[in-house]
Amino acid sequence: MRLPQRPLRMQLQNLGLVDYASTYQAMQDFTAKRAADTPDQLWLCEHPPVFTQGLAGLAGHLLSPGSIPVIATNRGGQVTYHGPGQVMAYPLLNLQRAGYFVKEYVYRLEESVIRTLAHFGVTGHRVASAPGIYVRLEDPFAHTPLSGPPDPHDPFKGLGKISALGIKVSRHCCYHGLALNVAMDLAPFSLINPCGYAGLQSVDLSTMGVQTSCRDAAEVLSRSLQALLAP
Repeated sequence: MRLPQRPLRMQLQNLGLVDYASTYQAMQDFTAKRAADTPDQLWLCEHPPVFTQGLAGLAGHLLSPGSIPVIATNRGGQVTYHGPGQVMAYPLLNLQRAGYFVKEYVYRLEESVIRTLAHFGVTGHRVASAPGIYVRLEDPFAHTPLSGPPDPHDPFKGLGKISALGIKVSRHCCYHGLALNVAMDLAPFSLINPCGYAGLQSVDLSTMGVQTSCRDAAEVLSRSLQALLAP
């Protein structure tokens, strides 16, 4: 009798500060070449300043990009900003082998951020139909859940976005991933409508008084991702 194979362990790669365009191409190349038994990987990195547009991105959400490059991508979602002081996590995962669908994958990504924030005492929240994780601006350490449905006129009232996500699935394998704002220059977010929402405020751990490094935050996030993305 043939015994079932044990799930392949996710391989971790800490890439440091790397160019976005070349990293994007490397993710595409890895996904195109991987075989059924290729181990999943988790890439952690930071990027120099760059705006990235998702497939649903509208030019009108780029208010004044200035000298910061804008790169069109094949991930879902609208425009966002990446820069030093922000942890990027790119799970390169075979979803078919993992045994769950895209909706649950997104839930697990968001949960990994929520658990990472909890490690630093911050409470992260989901907002319906707005992928990513948000925090209360007045008291990011409060544990009270958001009450009731979002205000249709201002779904982010009192909230700031601390983590954005966008993914692409090709042949049951996903790439792109999520961003966690740790200690970064938040000014470039004012040059766009973040994730397509005018006036949405972006925050990081530093502005909430949490003093940690990208390296330490990435380590906590990677542990959460590896635990939650397991089959």
